[in-house]
Formats: sequence, structure tokens, C-alpha cells
Amino acid sequence: MECIKVKTSDAKEVRWQCTAGPISSQTPSSTSIMQITKSPPSTLRRLRQFALQMVDELLPSACTLCGSKSHDALCNRCCKQYADGYAARCTCCAIRLPDFSQSPVCGSCLVRPPAFDFTFVASDYAPPIDRLLQALKFHAKLPLAKAFGRLLSELPAPPRTADLIIAVPLSLDRLAERGFNQSLEIARALAQHSKLPLATNICLRVKHTQTQASLPMHQRRVNMRNAFAVQNSQLIVGKRILLVDDVMTTGHTLNELADCLKRHGAAHVTNFVVARTPIR
Repeated sequence: MECIKVKTSDAKEVRWQCTAGPISSQTPSSTSIMQITKSPPSTLRRLRQFALQMVDELLPSACTLCGSKSHDALCNRCCKQYADGYAARCTCCAIRLPDFSQSPVCGSCLVRPPAFDFTFVASDYAPPIDRLLQALKFHAKLPLAKAFGRLLSELPAPPRTADLIIAVPLSLDRLAERGFNQSLEIARALAQHSKLPLATNICLRVKHTQTQASLPMHQRRVNMRNAFAVQNSQLIVGKRILLVDDVMTTGHTLNELADCLKRHGAAHVTNFVVARTPIR
């Protein structure tokens, strides 16, 4: 596509004329003048992708960990070094399993099965991934969300795992305090890589809970009770949901949300989490 500046018939305004082939020497008619702001969505997407590619070439970013040239905040080498998506984990809650385990499911999930069906994680919540998650969550290092979304897109999950993606929502108070939802930002990047739709109009956090990390383990389940609500429930009936969160510790937050989704008709819930806190 080639674009040149042309004057309209009244010679009072300069606009862009864009053509798919060689530019004609004939005087353009009003129908041949296409304003960029009225371009079809596919054209705008191509222009945006081209602009982003040019920015990557002209202003290359550096890996947050090693400083080498990278297209996002984590280079491929560091991702392979610190991510551990292939570790032996419980297929239900993703806690690490001992080497001698003969079952793909941990004892806790066998005794008390959670509401979600599967969990996949990219790493343990340990250095340096824990520091990067804190930088995203508490210091608004948003480029890290793009890198984490790419990490999740590369998890060894079975094909056709989900129909749509939902991020764990924040309460309005927490959202106003932080200015963004880190799980939603990660989910946006995952949706872009996986080509799955991202639903932002289904789950609400209706209860302003205390931060889970500030509570003893035995109080976290009570803290999350009735914390979520579902609107537009017709959009999830019979659907396989992929829940996205940044950190999973006890799993009570994801369990409460999965239970809420299933009560409103969701058929299957799989968690995609950047980091899982190991048992201490």
C-alpha cells in the first residue's frame, strides 16, 4: 500500500490517498480519498503491527535480568533458565510432587478436590521470578506483564484447553489504589499469543478482601468467601474457562472464583499462573 498527500476538490484540506498498487496520475475523486481514521480494522491492525516492529528495530528493549537485546522484558535464554513449566507437579493445584510420587494428583487435592480442574504454572515463586512479579505488581513495571503472558502461552498445556480467558479481578478499591490489574495485563498478553478471546465483563470482585499474603493460612479461605460475582452468565454456560493469575499460594482465591463460575454454568476451569508458592 502506498500513501501520498492530496488536496480535496475545494483545495482547502490536505488528506491522505492510499492505494493498493501504483499511484494513479489522475485527479483523485472524493471516493478514492481514504482517511486513516476511517480505515477498516484489518488495515489499522497491520499499521499498528508495522509500527511496533519499527519501534522494536529502532529502539530495542533489553532483558530485565541479563541486559541482552530482547523484544520484551525477558529474553528467551532467561525464560528457559528460570521458568520451569515442565516440573513434576500436581495436575490439579500445580504444587511440586516428590520424586517418589506415583499419583499425578497431590494428597490434598485427593482428599479435598478444589473447584478448578487443572493448574499450569510457569515457575515456582522464587528468585528471580518473585522479584519480577513484585516489580510488576507494586512498581507498575507493565512490560513484564507482556513477558509473563508469553511465558504462559508456552506452557505444556493440552490443546483446546479453553474457550475463553478470564483474569482474576481486583476490587474497585484495590484497582483505584494500584491503578491497574496485574493479572488482567498478563491475560491480555496471553490472549494475544493464544488467539483466545479475553472476557472482561463477566467476573466481578464484590468484596474488598484483605491481602491474602497478610493473613495466616487458616484465615485465607474465610477471607475469600463470597468475594466474587458473575454477570452476563450466559456467556460462560458450557464453556471451558482459562483463569489467569500472577501468584498462587494456597489456591483459595482461584478456588473461590472457579466455584463461582461453575455455579453459573461453566463446564471446566483451568488455571494459568505465573508462579506457585512452594510448600515450606
